[in-house]
Formats: sequence, structure tokens, C-alpha cells
Amino acid sequence: MQPTARPPLTVLLAAPRGFCAGVDRAIQIVELALRKYGPPVYVRHEIVHNRFVVDSLRQKGAIFVEELDEIPETDAPVIFSAHGVPKAVPAEARKRNMFFLDATCPLVSKVHVEAERHHAEGLEIVLIGHAGHPEVVGTMGQLPDGIVRLVETVEDARRLAPRDPNRLAWITQTTLSVDDTAEIVAVLKQRFPAIAGPHKEDICYATTNRQAAVKVIAPRADCVVVVGAPNSSNSLRLVEVAERAGCPRSMLVQRASDLPWPQLEGVRTLGITAGASAPEVLVDEIIAALRERFDVTLEQVRTAEERIAFNVPRELRDAPVAG
Repeated sequence: MQPTARPPLTVLLAAPRGFCAGVDRAIQIVELALRKYGPPVYVRHEIVHNRFVVDSLRQKGAIFVEELDEIPETDAPVIFSAHGVPKAVPAEARKRNMFFLDATCPLVSKVHVEAERHHAEGLEIVLIGHAGHPEVVGTMGQLPDGIVRLVETVEDARRLAPRDPNRLAWITQTTLSVDDTAEIVAVLKQRFPAIAGPHKEDICYATTNRQAAVKVIAPRADCVVVVGAPNSSNSLRLVEVAERAGCPRSMLVQRASDLPWPQLEGVRTLGITAGASAPEVLVDEIIAALRERFDVTLEQVRTAEERIAFNVPRELRDAPVAG
């Protein structure tokens, strides 16, 4: 009996996809700290929002906690995640004489500096972002309670009632939908013409580039698979962007074992991208799983080149490795 021929499947691989420079740096910080100081190394919150990455670092000796009070008295390094932390966190670490390393993405730190600059100028600050996201918690925590006003939607922007409409500034979370944010900013500018904004937009290059690449592949695809974690803001935005750009269906999967095969029946062109905290090995794993069921033709669709890299903290540069 002849084996059944596998159905043809064209896979459109969005590029850029996957790790950004901030995620790459944060993971390097944990790995270099483990090599230099030996395990354990404590990490406050998931270093990046990806279970595969977190689990692999845990196997190497990283211990993940949500708050510093979960860490016993220790000389081991304590690392703050790429999302950034409120000022109260390093203050508590200093009070406890902890040795800490800050893996906050430099592009998130830029937003923190903007917030402080606007506050120093006496402006009320509007933060466009998602309530409860660690990056938003960290940014709002750079200033005293009540100083930063959170706006999540266009409706929030329409309802905003500032103390002084002429003394306002806006900043944003770095991982938002470019289009949604543009709508919110347009409402704020229309209502408050004097509102100050960032010198260079806060949504990071990687978020912008990954969304732009998805907009190109989505109209050609029957379905778009976004490799990422359910708590990854930039990954969830990619799912939304794919649908808005004309793809009939888009879905978030963490790895190949999560692929919903019945939903892929009849799909002839599949788009694949990965959020900024998803490693390429997970994309490779999904392509390998697809090859077992389909006759796959891969097409890379590149819309930008990324050559950005960020330095690790000085303590970890050219460091002797622990024995």
C-alpha cells in the first residue's frame, strides 16, 4: 500500500522574529553570573516571559522569585528582570546589603529616565500601557504614587481629566501595538495640544519590526502561528496584528506540542513568527513538527535588518569564571 502523500504547506517565516537585544542581554546576564559566581543566582520575576528560557536557566542554577523577601540572607547575586522594577526594589536590596545586577532592558530604562525628566519639569505623566504588566509596574514605580496616570485604551484617553491640560506628558510601555498606541496618542494630542512626548518613540525597535513583518505575511497566510508565552505582551500583540492585517486565524503557541493540528487541516500557507522573548530553537521545533505532517516549503520574508546589541553590566565583563 502506497503511503499517503503529505499535503503541501508553504511556511512564511517572518523576519525579524524572536529574541531582541534586551532579551539577549538579560539572558546573558543570568548565564554570566552563574559562570562567574556559581549557582545559585536569584532572579526577581521571570528574567523574560518565556517558560522554555526560564526552565533552562533554572536547570543551570537560577532560582526565580517574585519578591525579594523570598530570598534568604545570601551573598549570591540577585538579578532584576528585563522588564524593569520600581525604585523600591533596589532600595530594599541595598537595605539588605544584597549584591544585585540590573537586567532591565536599556530601552525600558530610557522610558524611566523620560518619566523622571517630565516629573522634574512639573508635568503630569500619562503612561500608555497595560495595567499589571511588570514593565508598567516598574515604570510607574519610578515616581511617587499617583504621579503617573495609566491609559490603556482610546476610551481612557477620551475620559482623561488632568489637573492642568497644559502641563502634560505621555510615555508608553515598549511592547504595545504600534497602531493602537498611535490611535491613543492621536486622541491625547487632539484633546491636549500642548502635551509633550518622547524625543524618540518608546515602543521598541524590536516590537515595531516584528509587527511590521507580520503585517507583510498575514494577508498571504491562511493562519499565523506566533511562538511566545501567554504572559508576553509583545507576543500577544503579534496575534492581534496578524488578524487585523487580514489573516483569517492567528494563534499563540508556546512550543510544537501545543500546535492544534485539527485547526491546521486545510491550511496551505502558514505564517510563523516569534515574540521577542522566544528562542529560535522553538521555531525550529515547530518547523520540524510541521515537516512530519506536511510537505513543507520554507520562505523567509524579511522586512528589516537588526544589528543592535547592548552591553552587559561592568561586573560581568571579562569576568573570571567560577571553578
